[in-house]
Amino acid sequence: MTAPTTLQNETVESPKKTWVVFSGNSELKILRFLKKGFQHCFVVFNDGDHWITFDPLSHYTEIVSQKLPLSFDLTEWLTSQGHKILPATPNHKKLKPAPLMPFTCVEAVKRILGIHSRFIITPYQLYKFINSSNHIKKEY
Repeated sequence: MTAPTTLQNETVESPKKTWVVFSGNSELKILRFLKKGFQHCFVVFNDGDHWITFDPLSHYTEIVSQKLPLSFDLTEWLTSQGHKILPATPNHKKLKPAPLMPFTCVEAVKRILGIHSRFIITPYQLYKFINSSNHIKKEY
């Protein structure tokens, strides 16, 4: 069961399912030193009615409620496009602030998931951490 949050006197449930998507596609030359297939990461949510993407890009953060039919499986489609996808469970039980770190796609995803490790700085490190933390070690 997800914990409801209050927004302007309305009760809104947190997304029911969360995935982290890892991509090797980047137009930024500086990211070429990162492991192939792990140059960028973003988050996909599904609340049972909508697919929502949170994509922290270098010049802005894109948050989109995707206009897709309920039968469409966005995670399957992303996998067919060559992305690696892991299910993730946000942990918002830590009440202390996250450490100060440069704002990157990895740091943005870590904040969403409640990960406070200073030693996770690349998408591949995040992938390994999430994969080792999942009780269901299933890649989509």
